[in-house]
Amino acid sequence: MKNKFLDNADVLMYNLCIMKGVQVMTQEKIDRINELARKSKTVGLTDAEKAEQTELRNEYRRAVTGNLAASLENTYIMTPDGKKRKVTKKGG
Repeated sequence: MKNKFLDNADVLMYNLCIMKGVQVMTQEKIDRINELARKSKTVGLTDAEKAEQTELRNEYRRAVTGNLAASLENTYIMTPDGKKRKVTKKGG
């Protein structure tokens, strides 16, 4: 059985993510998303479970897009002449 307590490195990483505004999706929430998906395919979901599933999926989407945006903010492209160019939004 997996230890549910975070070790010091996990706590530091979690706090760093929060400080930088990165969304953190816990494994428990991801497991619940998967559990609801399996249940919806077999026996179906109650209205309350459908609402929970929608909320969790939206939170997951926000976390993924937020983390991608945070990663791209720290991404540079090396040009052939050796210069670094920061990645920017299209038109920006």
